Amino acid sequence: MDGQLIDAVQALAHTLRAKQWMLSTAESCTGGMVAAGCTDLAGSSGWFERGFVTYSNAAKTQMLGVDAQLIASHGAVSEAVARAMAQGAVLHSAAQVALAITGVAGPGGGSDAKPVGTVWFAFAGPWGAHSEVQHFGGDRAAVRQAAALHALLRLGAHCAAA
Repeated sequence: MDGQLIDAVQALAHTLRAKQWMLSTAESCTGGMVAAGCTDLAGSSGWFERGFVTYSNAAKTQMLGVDAQLIASHGAVSEAVARAMAQGAVLHSAAQVALAITGVAGPGGGSDAKPVGTVWFAFAGPWGAHSEVQHFGGDRAAVRQAAALHALLRLGAHCAAA
């Protein structure tokens, strides 16, 4: 794990421990990178509850309760699905906060509306839910790494502000 990810995980861990909150992750395009980064830190069992890797649409529905019609209407890479993933991660765990990531890491799979590098994020917690989209450049590895780092930093900011 690179230094920026380690720093982001450590900062998030500090905030979650201080608030006595547990984290659950729901990842698609990052394939569990955030969960792996969190559990690389010793003592993560005190603040990391579980991670869902829901790469397929069926997994999003089965594991997180995302409505299949929502996916059909908006696409897996959408604000609606990211929000449903984050909310499902809280509902299907003992966590108080969750993050969700769904995107197009490439090199294929993009479209004019959702080009490679498009990633939707959602964050759920005591503050409610927040979602945002980012567009990252680079190859598949760079998009995935940037998405994981962004998710950790943004969740840390939401938790610190709550």
